[in-house]
Amino acid sequence: MGIISRFKDIMAANINALLDKAEDPEKMIDQYLRDLNNDLGKVKTEAASVMADEKAAERKLNDLNAEIAKMDDYARKAVAAGDDEGARQFLTKKGTLTQQQQAAAQNYELAKVNAQKMREMSTKLESDIKALEEKKATLKAKLAVAETQKKMNSVGSSGKGAGATIDAFNKMEDKVNHMLDEADAMAELNQAPVDDIGSLTAKYDAVSGSSAVDDELAALKAEMGQTSQE
Repeated sequence: MGIISRFKDIMAANINALLDKAEDPEKMIDQYLRDLNNDLGKVKTEAASVMADEKAAERKLNDLNAEIAKMDDYARKAVAAGDDEGARQFLTKKGTLTQQQQAAAQNYELAKVNAQKMREMSTKLESDIKALEEKKATLKAKLAVAETQKKMNSVGSSGKGAGATIDAFNKMEDKVNHMLDEADAMAELNQAPVDDIGSLTAKYDAVSGSSAVDDELAALKAEMGQTSQE
């Protein structure tokens, strides 16, 4: 039986140790799950046959034991009845059955060991499959978290780039404002200086002009015989 010959390998397999060495644990888990489910299918198929053999070997051994006990009982009865020949026949048959019983006992022990191995392998494989299913779920959850963190890091990096762009824009705006301030200052400097003396002269010239007109008006009114209405 091929699956029984793999008993030691299956029982010695350390899934966690194998996964620790794997470059891609998720792919390895999928591969191990396929292998384990394949082995489990074989184990269940052969287990049914091995356990049936165990039951048949046990039944044959029990039947032989019963026949041996029966021959021994008949031999005793023959001896009690003084039938030595009959007792010899019963004892001879008992001897033949005893030899068969020894072979049947060996077959039963082998069948029992194989059946126990099949049970142990089945339990081991089911346990490994369950552990791998749980590890796979945990691994997928970790991968999802990693992907989310990766996206967040990417967004964070983009945010830093946008911040740098905003800083550059602000610097350019400051530069433009400074250039405008310089232009305004230059325009103010280019204006003609205020001539204070000229302004005062024009002011008093205007006053003098107005006074002369008033004097001329008063003279005209006097000539025409009019008096000023105060």
